[in-house]
Amino acid sequence: MKEPVCLIENDSDGKLRVVRSALDILDQIDQHVVVVSVVGLYRTGKSYLMNKLAGEKKGFALGATIQSKTKGIWMWCVPHPEKRDHTLVLLDTEGLGDVEKGDEKNDNWIFSLAVLLSSTLVYNSLGTIDNNALEKLHYVTELTEHIKVKSNQRDGEESSEYLRYFPSFVWTVRDFTLTLEVEPSGYKKDQAYNLPRSCLRNYFSPRWCFVFERPASGDKMRRMEELTDADLEPAFVEQAKEFCDHVFMEAKTKTLKQGLKVTGRREYYMLGNLAETYVSAIRSGQIPCLDNAVLALAQIENSSAIERARAHYQKGMADWVAYPTETQEELSEVHAVMEKEAVAIFINNSFKDEDQKYQLELMRNYKESQKACESKIECIFDLLEVRIRDGSYMTSGGYKEYCNDLKLATSEYRSEGGRGVKAEEVLKEYLERKASIGQAILSSDQSLTEAEQRAEGEITDTMKMHSMTWQQHSNDHQMEAYLSLSLIFISLSLSHTHILCLPFSAVEQAKREASERENRAMEEQLVVQERLRVDQQRTYEENVNQLMERMSRDSRNAVAEHDRVLQARLKVGIKKKHKH
Repeated sequence: MKEPVCLIENDSDGKLRVVRSALDILDQIDQHVVVVSVVGLYRTGKSYLMNKLAGEKKGFALGATIQSKTKGIWMWCVPHPEKRDHTLVLLDTEGLGDVEKGDEKNDNWIFSLAVLLSSTLVYNSLGTIDNNALEKLHYVTELTEHIKVKSNQRDGEESSEYLRYFPSFVWTVRDFTLTLEVEPSGYKKDQAYNLPRSCLRNYFSPRWCFVFERPASGDKMRRMEELTDADLEPAFVEQAKEFCDHVFMEAKTKTLKQGLKVTGRREYYMLGNLAETYVSAIRSGQIPCLDNAVLALAQIENSSAIERARAHYQKGMADWVAYPTETQEELSEVHAVMEKEAVAIFINNSFKDEDQKYQLELMRNYKESQKACESKIECIFDLLEVRIRDGSYMTSGGYKEYCNDLKLATSEYRSEGGRGVKAEEVLKEYLERKASIGQAILSSDQSLTEAEQRAEGEITDTMKMHSMTWQQHSNDHQMEAYLSLSLIFISLSLSHTHILCLPFSAVEQAKREASERENRAMEEQLVVQERLRVDQQRTYEENVNQLMERMSRDSRNAVAEHDRVLQARLKVGIKKKHKH
């Protein structure tokens, strides 16, 4: 992106909405994202810090007066300077406490969205960190009123539960003087002295603080976008560099429950989908819920994972299987590889499929497709099967007729719709089973044709011998009559070759060979069926294995998350003990 765009804005009714064009930009990002949001009181120099993170002088709007330049939440996606396979998403938020706007409710939602969407939250303020500064951070103390972790969360539930899902926290303190100083609103928060401190400890971990000296003096402050580092105070330049280096090295990838990493692209764990889910809840008057957002995202992502797995399987089978394959084993091997990869794609791109609903849907899709294809084959190839059973193809020229019928039935099957992902595989398995029968028909055809040719030759030789005899012992009229009778005999015999022309032994031999070939074909079909059974068992075991691997990975992520929260809570407990 060359410049920032608005991600979330207020519509004409004053309600927040997500900007579609910004989602389209996110949709082009298939890398994992590190999301850094900056929040703070209006005109405290937030936008300048974000421009520094983007490595640009201009980008997020700056201003030298009390008027807040940023409205809503603006987004700038830039290549991550340290993580080549990541995109750095910078979110600059509308200044809180704007005296002109006077909409505290909108401020709370802006602050809450910044927390929900980011992996690192930067809170920017002026002056020093004192009681007054902490009092202005009342947005943190009210987070539990605007964000829920669980849909059935009860009031007063342990606040440290938020620690699992909230971003890391960076407090930047700027000694920044504006053209016009405005007194804080007279509205006095009735909060306990230690409440802001307690909320920071319970909601965010880890936490850092960076202090910046005044960047320049006099009129230079009005022209910050025009200044180079040489025009700024050396101490400020060094402090800004330390801050940027820290964010680049320490800011984590945006993750969801189970340690799933967020990207921009729609068919993965899209950041835009999260933004839409949270904003939709706010617009409907509900409180954004982390669990509900994950469930909504799971429905989108798991359905998409099924489609990606299915597409990968179909493409793999089409690319690697050259029809017809030599053996059923060859088909099974390719199927095993493609199915394993397809299941892995689903497992790795799905989440919160705790009852395996979507994985079962993926496998059910395979099974339903196979059933539908087998039913269509049974119907379309029925006439072919009847002719095989009644021996119609076991004749001279029968193989050509069989091939024509098989080709027509295959074309009809492929022209049918509603076959699903297993269409070609089921057809291939059927053709494999018929390969041995086709070979038997071909061999029978060849044997019968050879027998016909031998019989025809024997008849011709016999007629020649009789012709010579009649030339010696009969008159011309008798010979002509005999030859006419012989021609009739030949004609009849050729039309009923299997009855008149073949010697009895040749007919029996052909039948015996055909029977043997049919037996071999049946044996081969049994082998194919056993192979299919083995494939089904392997499919089941592969699904179980990959599911167990996924559960093990999720368990490790849960343990790591629990340890992080436990360590943070222990630190809080130690500090409290030392105070007492």
